[in-house]
Amino acid sequence: DSFKVSPDLDLVEKIRDIVALYLNPPVAAVVFAVDEKPQIQALNRTAPTLPMLPTTPARATHDYERNGTCDLFAALNIASGAVITDIRKTHTSEDFIAFLNKVNRNVPSELDVHVVLDNLSAHKTPKVHQWLLRHRRFHFHFTPTYGSWMNLVERWFSALTTKKLQCSAHRSVKELAADIESWAATWNENPTPFVWHKSAQQILERLAGYCSAVTAQNISASR
Repeated sequence: DSFKVSPDLDLVEKIRDIVALYLNPPVAAVVFAVDEKPQIQALNRTAPTLPMLPTTPARATHDYERNGTCDLFAALNIASGAVITDIRKTHTSEDFIAFLNKVNRNVPSELDVHVVLDNLSAHKTPKVHQWLLRHRRFHFHFTPTYGSWMNLVERWFSALTTKKLQCSAHRSVKELAADIESWAATWNENPTPFVWHKSAQQILERLAGYCSAVTAQNISASR
């Protein structure tokens, strides 16, 4: 396992803000965890995968053909577990705004929209700021630097990867996009929300304990 302690100067405030959204979401509002999964590869094995049989696992060649890539945008509804997706060729600021427009169309007009997202530069361009000024019900909540573990949509991306992408073969980007959209549609038929358990105080105490231990080790080493 590996990890990195965030150097974000607003680390404590961001942790408290996002955990509060997860554990005590605001009334008359919907909370989305939003991110992009870029450069998903359309891979096809060089020979057909042999199916699983009794006492024999499925077998696939170790090599594969690359048939292009696509970028997946996803917004996970924290309360319901339902996901809004959009597949594009790139993940520029313009693509991000187009996805925000799709989210906007899918949320009743009387609800505020709180969005948890990371610090990608495409999320903070002047065009995005202008879009937010025109859509006052949207509120952005940025995860700490190196804090993607706080974005619950990453759990959905993980499920997509392990349950679909890793065991599939695609001869084109079109096939890949159709497969992703089909899997997401099936997920939304019976969505499962990911439940956040740790309080902000528990997270900060764990982090403080680690920092204290590292500081003590450094002092001992310097002596």
